[in-house]
Amino acid sequence: MCIMLEIIPLVLGPVGTNTYLMGDPQSLSSVVVDPAWDGELILEEASRRKWKIEQIWLTHAHFDHIGGIAGLIKDLQTTPKISLHPADFPLYSVQGGAGYFGMRISTGPEPTNHLEHGQILTLGDRAFEVRHCPGHTPGHVVFYCAAEKVLFSGDVIFWGSIGRTDLPGGDYDALIHSIYSQILTLPNETRLLSGHGGETTVGFERRENPFLS
Repeated sequence: MCIMLEIIPLVLGPVGTNTYLMGDPQSLSSVVVDPAWDGELILEEASRRKWKIEQIWLTHAHFDHIGGIAGLIKDLQTTPKISLHPADFPLYSVQGGAGYFGMRISTGPEPTNHLEHGQILTLGDRAFEVRHCPGHTPGHVVFYCAAEKVLFSGDVIFWGSIGRTDLPGGDYDALIHSIYSQILTLPNETRLLSGHGGETTVGFERRENPFLS
């Protein structure tokens, strides 16, 4: 019998970014998707469940998705493997564009796992496919697990909306192509866990999203 992963959403930071703490109940291994802010709070949630944070998966490198990394890892004995697409390394190196909004953050160590389209990441016995979805940023990716029927979609698509493309590196045409080719091709029942706002599904967005009509 397969045991489902447990996914804990946390709304953190100055712009209400969704961080996802995901754990395997059998191995107690866990992943943090987009540690937005308040890394100490993320660690508290993991410790409460006796989970060991072994990986950090970044959908992209905007400051509100990486601002919790330094606080998260400072009390860990072993630094988790940090995964990011290389096209977003320049953004990561300038604090995720925090200065653009008059802010400063500590980004923590450089990512060590250079993500590629089609790469497979694992947590327990679950496989997550990396899908490159440029548009919001050049190196934006999403993480899809068919077995869990879930996609971590970052800032590509939201409930009833889509990601902004007016920041440096944004590309509207690329974003729309990413959504149609990498997200709307998934089964209707696929849950979309985005970087901001509530949960939605592929089927709902295909039918109702006014930006995709």
